[in-house]
Amino acid sequence: MAAPPLIDLDSVDLSRVVIPPEEIRKACKQRGQFEIPEGILHYDEARRLVVGFRDIRADDWWAPCHIPGRPIFPGVLQIEGAAQLCTYDFIERSAGLGEVFVGFAGLNGTRFRAIVEPPCRMIWVVQVQKIRRSMFVYDAQGFVDKNMVFETEIMGMVF
Repeated sequence: MAAPPLIDLDSVDLSRVVIPPEEIRKACKQRGQFEIPEGILHYDEARRLVVGFRDIRADDWWAPCHIPGRPIFPGVLQIEGAAQLCTYDFIERSAGLGEVFVGFAGLNGTRFRAIVEPPCRMIWVVQVQKIRRSMFVYDAQGFVDKNMVFETEIMGMVF
């Protein structure tokens, strides 16, 4: 059974970008095709929660090969998008870290609940579980049309 949503998406303006991609780039080192989130729609410092998005298109770089004739947004890229939002939030909350590289440390309880086919808007919701100076744990969920398509726990660490 799916966990309850981390936030009621009806309470968020899903059309207004509050943090643009150039701000995400300050924390995340991925570039080009691997810059997954296109922006942040909601940043709730008190609830330690971030809502980000990407518009999934039929002409995205991965679409011709995954799966020919029926493009499906890869689950690994869904998780990568959530992890980049976790990294952004971790860096924002961790004043004084300086120039660091944050990478994957693990996943727990990952479940995919539906396929993601273009065109659609992928919405990620990530929320802090635990932050230390050199590591973090976040709950993460992905949504399309307000339906949960995946859930996981993401761990990251400073390398």
